[in-house]
Amino acid sequence: MEKTTLTTVPDEDFLRLDYQICFTLHAASRAFNSVYRTVLKDLRLTYPQYLVMLVLWEHGELPVKQIGEHLRLDSGTLSPLLKRLEAAGYVERRRSPDDERSVTARPTAAGTELREKALGVPRRIAAATGMPLERIRELRADLEALTATLDGAGLDTPDCGTEDD
Repeated sequence: MEKTTLTTVPDEDFLRLDYQICFTLHAASRAFNSVYRTVLKDLRLTYPQYLVMLVLWEHGELPVKQIGEHLRLDSGTLSPLLKRLEAAGYVERRRSPDDERSVTARPTAAGTELREKALGVPRRIAAATGMPLERIRELRADLEALTATLDGAGLDTPDCGTEDD
């Protein structure tokens, strides 16, 4: 049987929805968001707010710019998230005395207490996938590799000859 590659698949087939990896990832992301919405309901956090808190719990006080780098978010998206977390009492933001343009964020005592309540979230999400932990790790590694590849790809990249599975 002939191996399927980018050059052997008819152009028309590439316009089928079931050929779109981006759509499959989008659908999976929406499904995850739905599960997270349910799991995070008791914490009164949205999924993006939870991600911010994960970074702060892991790293402590950080410049907002570094939080954005960890989460791949620009300041226009991150600032409203931090404002809502600050209003909820979970985060404190401070301007640097050395550079007024630089703002840091850190978890408050309430934000640190919230971490204890969030300890069960990852296990609940992992269980919801129905996958063994090793498969979750493999999938995560595959997605990280895909992200790195896409980050390195130019928009004007010609066919790269990658084979379809």
